[in-house]
Amino acid sequence: MSYRTILVHVDRNAGAEARIKLAANLAARENAHLAGIAMSGVPRFMYAGDPFDASGAIIADYLEIAGKRANEALERFDTITANLGLTSVERRNCRDDAYAALCMQARYADLLVIGQAMPAGGESALLRDLPEHVILHAGKPVLVLPYSGSFPTLGERPLIAWDGSLEAAHAAAAAIPLLKRSNKVALAVFGAEPGYDAHGEEPGADIALYLARHCVKVEVLRQPDPVDIGNAILALAASLNADLLVMGAYGHSRLREMMVGGATRTVLETMTLPVLMAH
Repeated sequence: MSYRTILVHVDRNAGAEARIKLAANLAARENAHLAGIAMSGVPRFMYAGDPFDASGAIIADYLEIAGKRANEALERFDTITANLGLTSVERRNCRDDAYAALCMQARYADLLVIGQAMPAGGESALLRDLPEHVILHAGKPVLVLPYSGSFPTLGERPLIAWDGSLEAAHAAAAAIPLLKRSNKVALAVFGAEPGYDAHGEEPGADIALYLARHCVKVEVLRQPDPVDIGNAILALAASLNADLLVMGAYGHSRLREMMVGGATRTVLETMTLPVLMAH
């Protein structure tokens, strides 16, 4: 099992360079094809009418500016990948909304790499729910990088947050190419009781055996049931000096929209390490 196609979101935000470098290094390590995607279409908030007037003139002006920004971002992508000596690489300028384009293009890749939402400022300041939307709708695993910091390693000290759910199973399976790089993977089970439901007679044992068959060495860490699971996961990741967190992303229907659950939202908002999520 390996990644053969990796897609990375390219923009002009401060974290873009670290994101591109990580995706490029991962593609080189996996001997995978890397595609950089920038969007130059009209974002969906401009169609709302308030506070934006979606007139033809305003949209035309926006498209011109967005096109220039996308080209600048893709030029930086070209420079970084060329300097790293990547050969199987392509750029994509999609004249579409970021939400739709990333979800659609991710379906033709093994892994999508995107950035954490910017707290304020930057081109993606108005795309605050972009990461969670893409994670819940792309149908592929998504690696989210913090908007600041550098990430010299990925998967040397991984942590899996395991609760026996379908989402967690998807995330663990999708992370196998990264997990195989580690000498030992920490797998945390929070407050699980033995039983014939998601955890079996020994919580964490079944998923550890599954991963062991993929040559992944796992240490199961039984943790107490926390009041705030999201912050408990991040605190454990910090204490282990983890360089990758793997977890399921949970959503529920609300007012006809997909909204992420509390733990997922907490991690996406306050993460300080790369997080691989799957829905």
